[in-house]
Amino acid sequence: MRHQFLKGSVPGRLFVFAAAVVVGAMVAPQAQPQTPARAATTPNRVVTSKAKSTAKSTSTAKKTAPKAVARSPWKSPNYADSAAGDFVEGDDVVARRAAVSALGRLNGSIVVADADTGRVLTIVNQKTAYKEGFQPCSTIKIPVALAALSESVVDRLTQIRLYGNTKMAMTEALAKSSNQYFASLGEKLGFQKVSYYARLFGLGEKASLNIDEETPGILPSETPRSGMGMMTSFGDGITITPLEMAGLVGAVANGGTLYYLQYPKSQEEADTLLPRVKRRLDIEHLVRDIRPGMMGAVEYGTARRIGFEAETPIYGKTGTCTDTRTPTHLGWFGSFTEIGHDRVVVVVLLTGGSAASGPSAAGVAGQVYKNLIAENYYSHERRAEPPLRASTVLAK
Repeated sequence: MRHQFLKGSVPGRLFVFAAAVVVGAMVAPQAQPQTPARAATTPNRVVTSKAKSTAKSTSTAKKTAPKAVARSPWKSPNYADSAAGDFVEGDDVVARRAAVSALGRLNGSIVVADADTGRVLTIVNQKTAYKEGFQPCSTIKIPVALAALSESVVDRLTQIRLYGNTKMAMTEALAKSSNQYFASLGEKLGFQKVSYYARLFGLGEKASLNIDEETPGILPSETPRSGMGMMTSFGDGITITPLEMAGLVGAVANGGTLYYLQYPKSQEEADTLLPRVKRRLDIEHLVRDIRPGMMGAVEYGTARRIGFEAETPIYGKTGTCTDTRTPTHLGWFGSFTEIGHDRVVVVVLLTGGSAASGPSAAGVAGQVYKNLIAENYYSHERRAEPPLRASTVLAK
């Protein structure tokens, strides 16, 4: 009815005509300055001259007035001193230097961990890393992929129709972060199975054994209003911490052992750290199916900003979205690399506005790895095996 009234009816046309007359009457005196001929017939020429001067001043003011600046919908800044206030007595010095240098002035957090022991090598911006978490964005696709493979919903080669004649299988879907593909998996799995596997892989609970300040992320008790598709493609309704992401990616890196993350508070603690297993995941045969997609992200997908190098392969998953609770724009990258016997996890979370994105986070992580290589971090001469490295105990 509203559309017809404004566009076609007689009352509508009368209304528009009347409104135009009223508006014209209101603006006519200012919109139509006197012409010289009309001013000559005006009895009071001083008043006319003053009016002209006022109009000229108003015009000049309009030209010189500063333009309105669009306000950002995000409250977090793009840049900050992210390393300020961190406690670093037990950090690996080389890992700390590599992470701080890679993050630079960007606002965010980095966790570097050993995938084979659960030792946290460094945390940049501990305040952010210990918070109750942020929406995982597309990094949620890692546990969703593992859940779908575990439940035989798909295998690595299963083609899912996205739209028209376009189909995609898991490797390409992970590499290019296909929202349609993972929304489809979410609908097929359902809320209960997605929640079960998310919790199994460490989401919704503390990742660490000895970080009192850590607050766990949140798993929803029911399907978000946006639906299962948004939950399994963007992580709607879920929050995770960089520590939880590090634990999950570490389990993927080592073939299925989910360690408690331990962050030494001194060099003595670091030297005597005893790895503690939270639980063993039956995913070793599934990891083989998601690794090609995580490598593809770096080689030709959403994380290609890193620059693929076959001799130092990096496996990862990006994530970009807006966390509406803060609100802040987010850029995630959960990743690991294997060089020799070393498996190192690097998780990057960027917060802010336009500078925060998954590809940007991948670029930061790539620089962390490059910094470590430049420091000969992976050389066996520099990193002797600690006596307790191979010993693990299953925590009660």
